[in-house]
Amino acid sequence: MAMDPLAVVLVVASLSCLFCWIASLITKDTSWVDRVWSIVPAIYVWIFAGAAIAAGEESGRLVLMAVLVSAWAIRLTFNFARKGGYTGMEDYRWAILRGRMKPWQFQIFNLLFIVLYQNALLVLITMPALVAWQYPGAPGIGDVLLAVVFLGFLAGEFAADQQQWDFHRAKAAAGGRLEPGFATGGLFRFSRHPNFFFEQAQWWVFYLLGASAAVAAGEGVWGGALNWTIIGAALLTVLFIGSTIFTESITSAKYPSYADYRRTTSMLIPWPPRRTPRRP
Repeated sequence: MAMDPLAVVLVVASLSCLFCWIASLITKDTSWVDRVWSIVPAIYVWIFAGAAIAAGEESGRLVLMAVLVSAWAIRLTFNFARKGGYTGMEDYRWAILRGRMKPWQFQIFNLLFIVLYQNALLVLITMPALVAWQYPGAPGIGDVLLAVVFLGFLAGEFAADQQQWDFHRAKAAAGGRLEPGFATGGLFRFSRHPNFFFEQAQWWVFYLLGASAAVAAGEGVWGGALNWTIIGAALLTVLFIGSTIFTESITSAKYPSYADYRRTTSMLIPWPPRRTPRRP
């Protein structure tokens, strides 16, 4: 009997939800979804690729997609690990939210948003692999070009994370004080959050790879170039925008000079900085 990869993905996702929720209750640390964030998407895509290979179908496009997501996973896991993400350090934003809510309110938020919603989102962003599984085929020139673009965004995110890492190391070496208090050089001259931009861009390209499979199989605009799996990339963008606004509210309260940085620098999309308006 042929394996149903979607069913397997949903089982793994359910186990991930259960693990993250129980672990958060036992350890009183709500960053467990953060710790699986860079791992489970690669597992999900390889489940689809493995099912195509096991069925003897043309799996070239799916394998390409799995390799790209694996490269994304390796980079993100490395960056998360070097920042101490696997040593029990909780995301500071969860601690702030916990302080603003009653304990029972935060536990509801933990279950519904942190655990269930975010794990569901990790499934949704990988669903273009389901489309590629439904329309098996070898990668064409369009897929190769999309893969190159994906790798370009991956390199951009690596560079942005490295620049931010270097800044915070220099800040720590300076005793915790290094003007203006946040990174503004390199890619951060053109975007306040270039790593966030490149992260989202990779998943939009991943969506296009799935859409490419449907179009190559003869599907038109609706159901092909535009299909329901766009929900994953769209919701990821909404999540990042909301997270960015919340993060910036914290940074603005901590660093008064951040207001000037916001006026001159694009929030997400890298863009030449605006000139600081002259004060009368």
